[in-house]
Amino acid sequence: MVRDLVVRARSVSQACLVALPRRWAHVQGVAAAGARVAPLVDAKRADEIVAACWLHDVGYASEIAETGFHPVDGARFAQRVGFPPLVVSLIAFHTGAAGEAAERGLSGDLAQFDAPPSEVLDVVTFADMTTAVDGAPVDAEARVAEILSRYGVGDPVHRAVSVSAPGLLASVGRVQARLAAAGASG
Repeated sequence: MVRDLVVRARSVSQACLVALPRRWAHVQGVAAAGARVAPLVDAKRADEIVAACWLHDVGYASEIAETGFHPVDGARFAQRVGFPPLVVSLIAFHTGAAGEAAERGLSGDLAQFDAPPSEVLDVVTFADMTTAVDGAPVDAEARVAEILSRYGVGDPVHRAVSVSAPGLLASVGRVQARLAAAGASG
């Protein structure tokens, strides 16, 4: 049963992030946003999208971290424990990961994963970019500003988000347009 995928993803994420309560709060908010939005914009792949929302930050867990780049580390872990390829690719490429991989010299590591369809990736990016670090809903522009303020100018995250912010905001805008077309709000 596909719904079991979401239950398993939540359980795995919680087990991995139990020692990181702030990260876990953020992930819960991202998953809630994904669960609210995914069925409206891509009902066929909604469970895989929501599973990826639950798992998008598992690469921060110390027992999973290998490269120090959480999208790749999380995707490798999800692949090892048997999550479907779409979930794995959504974890690997979420929220501008390609730009940060380039900043970190890890584009080759990211290239081991197939890029997901952009319209599906947009939903995970939307959920992540409209959820604050504490799990509360936030405006995407405010989220970008928060990320930039949290990481110093010399940090690869800051450099990557400085460059990728227009694309991240465009992803959010595309999902908002799809929600509006479906008669919903995001």
